[in-house]
Amino acid sequence: MILRYLLNDNQAMADKTEKYLNAGDVYVTIEIMAEVVYVLKGVYSIERSEISYALKKFLELVNCHEMRVLSIALDMFAGHNLDFVDCVLYGYNRVYSAEIATFDKDLLKLLNA
Repeated sequence: MILRYLLNDNQAMADKTEKYLNAGDVYVTIEIMAEVVYVLKGVYSIERSEISYALKKFLELVNCHEMRVLSIALDMFAGHNLDFVDCVLYGYNRVYSAEIATFDKDLLKLLNA
């Protein structure tokens, strides 16, 4: 539903999604947003900065327990050539001081900066 809303490529589906959003109390998880990022980037070849901007605007309409982590992850995704999941790990590190064990050199550079 999120993809149809963001892409507005099926008016009926986009309208139905908008009704849910307008009714309020819509909840998303990081896992759902990761799938949306994957499809927008991998299938639709949308630029990272556009994905980040669109999803941050979308997040203003919904609830998420990990909103701060997700916001940081989207910022990192826009500005770095990291997989979105690595950006989420970075977000957990910044929000909760979670120790991240990884061999990913690019993520390690950011974590140690």
